[in-house]
Amino acid sequence: MTAAAGDVRPLTSSEFARFQRLVLEESGIHLSDVKRALLVGRLARRLRELELDGYGAYLALVERDGRERVRMLDCLCTNETHFFREPRQFEFLRDRVFPVWAADAEAGRRPRRVRAWSAACSTGEEPFSVAMTLLAAFPPGSGWELQILATDLSTQALDRARSALWNVDKSHEIPAALLRRFMLRGVGSQQGRMKAGPELRALVRFERLNLNGERYGVPGDFDLVFCRNVLIYFRPEDKARVVVRLLGHLAPGGHLLLGHAESLTGLTNAARTVGPNVYVRGHDQAPATEAIGPAQ
Repeated sequence: MTAAAGDVRPLTSSEFARFQRLVLEESGIHLSDVKRALLVGRLARRLRELELDGYGAYLALVERDGRERVRMLDCLCTNETHFFREPRQFEFLRDRVFPVWAADAEAGRRPRRVRAWSAACSTGEEPFSVAMTLLAAFPPGSGWELQILATDLSTQALDRARSALWNVDKSHEIPAALLRRFMLRGVGSQQGRMKAGPELRALVRFERLNLNGERYGVPGDFDLVFCRNVLIYFRPEDKARVVVRLLGHLAPGGHLLLGHAESLTGLTNAARTVGPNVYVRGHDQAPATEAIGPAQ
């Protein structure tokens, strides 16, 4: 049933319960009751665009149309992110992890290769921060192979991430030396914007992936898995399941990096901490970084 622009019936409790179940099944995101207003705010515009008279009609549409379910999740996903978010983790990698990897590679104990996965990459700031950090530690010509996979549930966020283009106001989030080395300032019609340079763009590959899906379908194992500031939206049992699966994609000695509000304490014994919300698999041998002492 269609309606005039702006004429949308209020969301009922039973409709909200159906949205809660659908979003949980499709994404793993738990919409608590306090998120009801958020859902209305995020979906009302889409209902007006489709000239639907109520949320029941939209539910009927998304339940039969996979493309519209993706569009719905795009509307509901929160894509708040920054360059070099959780700076203590980047410092930990730079000062504690990368020197060990370099020494191990020099001694023939590991290949000269780093594979990283940004498992909730949003609009791209995280994977490109990782790319800058890796290139600074293992520059071209040093013999290291660097690969970054960036995935997200939101197709709109992925489109923005693939463009590698941001407002220049975000430049203050990037350390000055890395900004000068890796970012291009827009001119003419692109004035006021900045773009990741070709060195960065060559490292990062983007794919859509649902962390709550039956399987991840990502190739091989990873030395670094970033899954930050997304598990806070999951129920504890779903969070534990996702973390165990992410740990299963770590290469021996690999590191899982979570957001500062996403401690695994009491959630699973499959991981142990080695840095600021940085984890390794619980059965892995203690990395050489631990001999230095606890992270400050």
